[in-house]
Amino acid sequence: MPIITVNNKQVHIQELNKTAEQTVVLIHGMFSNLSIYYFNIAPILAQHFHVVMYDLKSHGMSERFLDGYDLDTMSSDLICLMDTLQLKKVHLAGYSFGGLIALKTALQYPERVNKLVVTEAPDPQDEKARNIIDEYSKEFLEHYVANFTDTTKVQMGKRQMEKNHRMYEFLFNQTSIKADMIREKDFLNEADFNELKASTLLLYGADSNCRPTGEWLQTQIGNSVLELIPGDHNIPIQEPQMIAETITHFLSKILTQNHG
Repeated sequence: MPIITVNNKQVHIQELNKTAEQTVVLIHGMFSNLSIYYFNIAPILAQHFHVVMYDLKSHGMSERFLDGYDLDTMSSDLICLMDTLQLKKVHLAGYSFGGLIALKTALQYPERVNKLVVTEAPDPQDEKARNIIDEYSKEFLEHYVANFTDTTKVQMGKRQMEKNHRMYEFLFNQTSIKADMIREKDFLNEADFNELKASTLLLYGADSNCRPTGEWLQTQIGNSVLELIPGDHNIPIQEPQMIAETITHFLSKILTQNHG
């Protein structure tokens, strides 16, 4: 599993189809890791694009840190990763809190972002939405274990399970992650979406509590389209093929227009 040094931090990454002309960087949500994409979504995208996935700090196999989970820092971390990989401009796709990181990056570094996909990004000021992320983390862990077993044909060992639980305990109880998320509560209300240059695809679950945020973002982002996917906040787990195909169609259509 590749571990690279990015701005003196150890970051776990995975890449598919490195020779493709266009790159898509996939950002997972809080309390999960890149495997949310790796098993089902990334292979479909990799038929057309260079796909880069990475574990956020203290997630998966990336280095652990006690603080720095605010959107400014997470966005800066992403740009440093792109610089390390010598990626000048990419498509960004983020899920849940990763969607907020993608949105923040597209606003702060418009020259580095081609197209943007925001999946189930919550409104940070909505306490219920923040709680969804906590609830999601439990379902994610079950999904991760099931996918690991299906893909490798081996049961995840007790040691690996304990390692995963230690990671979650560390994130929940020892880092500034929740406090940083609360400090970002005004991010969407204060963002100047007129500065957003990237064409944007908004993907939300038809039955998700975050759906109103997606509908509101569509009214704020001029060059955006909202697609509703059957399911709730967990649509990457529930409908991974539909998610991947919808993203591929969006990016491919844009690429055709750009080259045509």
